[in-house]
Amino acid sequence: MTGVAIEADGLGVKYRGGDGKWVLRDCSFRLPAGRVCALVGPNGAGKSTLLALAAGLLRPTTGSVRVLGGTPAEARTRIAFVAQDKPLYPQLTVEAMLRAGAELNPDGWDREAAEHIAGDLPRRTRVRQLSGGQRARLALALALGKRPALILLDEPMADVDPLARHELMGALMAETAEHGTTLVMSSHLLTELEGACDYVLLVDGGRVRLGGETDDLLAAHTVLTGPVRDTAPHTAVESRTAGRMQTTLVRTEGPVDTGVWEATEPSLEELLLAHLRSPKVPALLTPSAAPAEEVAAR
Repeated sequence: MTGVAIEADGLGVKYRGGDGKWVLRDCSFRLPAGRVCALVGPNGAGKSTLLALAAGLLRPTTGSVRVLGGTPAEARTRIAFVAQDKPLYPQLTVEAMLRAGAELNPDGWDREAAEHIAGDLPRRTRVRQLSGGQRARLALALALGKRPALILLDEPMADVDPLARHELMGALMAETAEHGTTLVMSSHLLTELEGACDYVLLVDGGRVRLGGETDDLLAAHTVLTGPVRDTAPHTAVESRTAGRMQTTLVRTEGPVDTGVWEATEPSLEELLLAHLRSPKVPALLTPSAAPAEEVAAR
């Protein structure tokens, strides 16, 4: 697939009541179509709000969001959204839920995909009797059966045991790769996302602080180990000192002096955690993730 799956421009959400805090503020980014994107960030960063905006379940207070080339409402039939609480009809059986999915999507239901993801779920058991992991599997089956162009998943594996999680992730990756589906998945399981996602959006403080291809973001950073000294001209993200040695994650600005530093590439988990612990470090968006006007100005 080509084009842009999600494009946010100055997006902001401020909920009424309470302290009137902005959940998202001046949030701008692009997500190319066909990517498997990890949406990460601390609790309260705005991940669920961003997914709900893209799904058309919320309206922004400021700015705009476009999905698959149109408004979220215009793209609704091409979007599948699985919320954290995985809303299903508790009184229906698994079989009835799958049948309802087919009836609600008469022009685009992929029965084979839905049945494959549903796996060995007991078809005559009511939804309210399913475990959290089983409900997650059923919700994902309904999402994949819709055969959407964009799948939005909010903490989809939180209730799933490690073995089932591995199986579901494998099936999900295979389905999206075969059909070029864009997948956006929020999760706290950073190590699991590293092997599954080729794109990252790190949301913190109501904005996207890191965005782009996973390989490009990793390549833009280096872990420098050596004597305690200034890492200029490189931008230090996070530094730790032990005796006379320091280890610093930097955003590289030009070649690294390997006569002074031992240089290694960080893992995705190291990169994301370091940026979360260093909120004052400037944001970094690769050209594919940056707003179009920002790219044009470079």
